[in-house]
Amino acid sequence: MENGHSTGKATRVEIDGDIATIIFDRPEKRNAMNEALVGDLDAFFSKPPEGVNAVILTGAGGHYCSGLDLAEHEQRAPVAGVYHSRNWHRVADLIEFGPLPVISAMTGAVIGGGLEIATSTHVRIAEPDVRFQLPEGRRGIFVGGGATVRVSRIIGADRMREMMLTGRNYGAEEGLAMGLAHYSVGAGEALPLARKLARKIADNAPFSNYLMIQAISRISDMSRHDGLFTESLAAAMSQTSDGAKEGLRAFLEKREPKFR
Repeated sequence: MENGHSTGKATRVEIDGDIATIIFDRPEKRNAMNEALVGDLDAFFSKPPEGVNAVILTGAGGHYCSGLDLAEHEQRAPVAGVYHSRNWHRVADLIEFGPLPVISAMTGAVIGGGLEIATSTHVRIAEPDVRFQLPEGRRGIFVGGGATVRVSRIIGADRMREMMLTGRNYGAEEGLAMGLAHYSVGAGEALPLARKLARKIADNAPFSNYLMIQAISRISDMSRHDGLFTESLAAAMSQTSDGAKEGLRAFLEKREPKFR
């Protein structure tokens, strides 16, 4: 599907070949998260378009996502609040543990729920104006979209606690040093690099990509011995796949592999 385009309630989806770009499209709200945005992500990642092999997440209007839309924030009873949070967890898991590699091209605000979305993606690129922040302490609330697992795993519980207590924000270079970003680039360079990396990743062997997405994070939750055993299983499965056969043939024939 060349240059395909579709519109959700809070996002735009553009498809160029086998690369899909999901654009958070609430620029007047700095792409703040609401139920419509979560619903759009749910719809896409529950059933990705056929033929898509990599996804880019980015935001319209100079911001990635500024977190919870407080203007639409509802006071919920405790049980309803748990269900609401757990739904956000489910959608973030669709991103992190889905079949597709996902790249975040980040500009401006990457705050609260926006940071939770970003850390569920597999590659993160930050432009100079990026600000990473967890301001929930200044709002009288607590993170509910997975930050205590995803953000804490990246930067550590101690630093995350300090971020929440003080509302401190970090820029692109600091985020790079902390692991919140994998690349720090110049203004206007995040989306072009995301497209370049998406092309490179989409050209990998599909099953190899799948194993990297599914296994590595889970192994980090396991004991040492369980993790090593799971690594052996993943290695054995990949080495007997069609992708491995093509990779070996390409190496012996001194050419680039063609996995798809």
